[in-house]
Amino acid sequence: MREKMRVPYNYLNQQFNVDNALVKQILADIKGLVRTGEFTLGPPVRKFEEEFAALCGVKHAVGINSGTDALILILKALGIGPGDEVITAPNSFIATANVIRFVGAKPVFVDVDDEYLIDTDLVKEAITRKTKAIMPVHLTGNPVFISNLQQYTNVYVIEDAAQAVDAEIHGKKVGGLGIAGEFSLHPLKNLNVWGDGGMVTTDNSELAGKIRLMRNHGLASRDVCAMAAGNCRLHTIQAVVGLRLMPFVREVSDVRIKNAVLYDSLLSDVDGVTIPPRPASKRQVYHTYIIQVEKREAMIKFLAENGVETKVHYPAPIHLQKPYTELGYKKGDFPKCEAQAEKILTLPIHQYLTTRQVRYVAGLIRRFYGNSKL
Repeated sequence: MREKMRVPYNYLNQQFNVDNALVKQILADIKGLVRTGEFTLGPPVRKFEEEFAALCGVKHAVGINSGTDALILILKALGIGPGDEVITAPNSFIATANVIRFVGAKPVFVDVDDEYLIDTDLVKEAITRKTKAIMPVHLTGNPVFISNLQQYTNVYVIEDAAQAVDAEIHGKKVGGLGIAGEFSLHPLKNLNVWGDGGMVTTDNSELAGKIRLMRNHGLASRDVCAMAAGNCRLHTIQAVVGLRLMPFVREVSDVRIKNAVLYDSLLSDVDGVTIPPRPASKRQVYHTYIIQVEKREAMIKFLAENGVETKVHYPAPIHLQKPYTELGYKKGDFPKCEAQAEKILTLPIHQYLTTRQVRYVAGLIRRFYGNSKL
């Protein structure tokens, strides 16, 4: 009888363990911030923005209170609103489309390719005179070939890089490939803070300046308001956390890549498992590791019974969710996305996994399909 091993999907109990030396350093940093009283923007936010811009190879990074608000501010700063259309993919997290509707624009979906990314060859068919932007999603931390989208003049390319910090394509970091990029700093991201947080990246100084105003009540100074705006500031405490974790971004991504390479090697010959293409020109950082499997529900149950926790990202395509069926989208509109949604399965990939755990998960999958040889 084979020994069962526990392989959790969620690793927050390890990441936020108060006995962890890094956690103790962060708590000490926060205590130092408390002594300064700098709780709104201030030096930590500026320093975090500078380091984040350097990480992405761009001129500007602007700290925002969430990745969602970062996208909203980009859209609003570019003047996108009612009557406009924004092209994006239907297989992302719901926030990608919600922000488009939130500013009053219409999301226009395009089907995806074998990598679970927007099919850039199909975008041309979706362009209309109302198209103001294309918002490709670097899903799973896998970069879209943005160069394929830059042929459309007078259309902004906005990168939804929420899952893709440290990802590269042809040696260039995401976040600097379009007019602007958005990142999430959610606790489960490769670079995280201790709550919500986001970042806007851009080489456009005018856009960066406008977003800085928009995140902070439109204030040009303490007493001078340059525009009507809200409050979307990155919390200074979160910047303190981000600064302490910034030096480990590459290491975290490298471990996830190593785990993914091992999974690929152990599962590539299994009938019943489909691994997406892995172009050599990309550095995919694996916020998630997603394969397609036959008999998914039975597989999920089998893995759970053997101690392995899995997820599905995402079981219901955006265009089939209520706010988007109300716009007229229906089943059958994006057949590849819908077919993938029936089979995709997310395996644990995080930086706390051991090689033994990865091999255990792969071994269970092989056993499920009647191929136990490793």
